[in-house]
Amino acid sequence: MATPSFAAGAYASIQGMGAGNLLRKPQAASGSESGSADFAAMIGKALDATADAGRRSDAQAASVAQGRADVVDVVTAVAESEAAIETLVAVRDRVIAAYEEIMRMPV
Repeated sequence: MATPSFAAGAYASIQGMGAGNLLRKPQAASGSESGSADFAAMIGKALDATADAGRRSDAQAASVAQGRADVVDVVTAVAESEAAIETLVAVRDRVIAAYEEIMRMPV
């Protein structure tokens, strides 16, 4: 099984977000809100990409049911959707683990 960071990088490159953008540090702006805004934007973009992959998968399945598409296209769309969901779940698990670790830190 691939590590979550590998899966996130692979998914990012597939979706055109660029793995380099996921790993780069945000440039310091006028305040610390810039980093959180960049992270929120990245998460929002990943959620949108996952939803779009699901919609494409559904559209391909409907096209096959109507006889207008090839089964290979459906399998490809479903595989992309599955990879997107697995990546999103892996990122969620890492965020939760990081939050739990922060909560265990002594003050």
